[in-house]
Amino acid sequence: MNLRFGIVLSKNGGALKKMLFPFRLGLGGKIGNGRQWWSWIHIDDVVSAVMHILRTDFLRGAINITAPNPVTNAEFTRVLASAMKRPAIFAVPGFAAKLAFGEFAEEGILSSARVVPKRLEESGFQFRYAELESALARILA
Repeated sequence: MNLRFGIVLSKNGGALKKMLFPFRLGLGGKIGNGRQWWSWIHIDDVVSAVMHILRTDFLRGAINITAPNPVTNAEFTRVLASAMKRPAIFAVPGFAAKLAFGEFAEEGILSSARVVPKRLEESGFQFRYAELESALARILA
């Protein structure tokens, strides 16, 4: 079995945790050109999806563990700013993202991957947080 994870959203670590501080200061904004697709998933859905996969005998091979609704970085930024009731007027240049996020910048936040969890959905998995708005609202509550 090959589990392929999108950007896992959690307030306890990862890319989102690093993004929260500048957004709280009103300094948040899109990263790079903002057109890159982000396939994301709420941490609670990650745990539920892995448990579902372990209980489902016919799921084998590559399985995408992402929410069913990927967004562009610009859309992610807009939704995050709205959820935090902050502006998102600044853009983070690619080189600054590399300084802040290290290797993950190239592989994760500056690259584009519009991945959907087709096999996971076809197996009957139900997402608690299929929409970015509800996922971020839960994390930021």
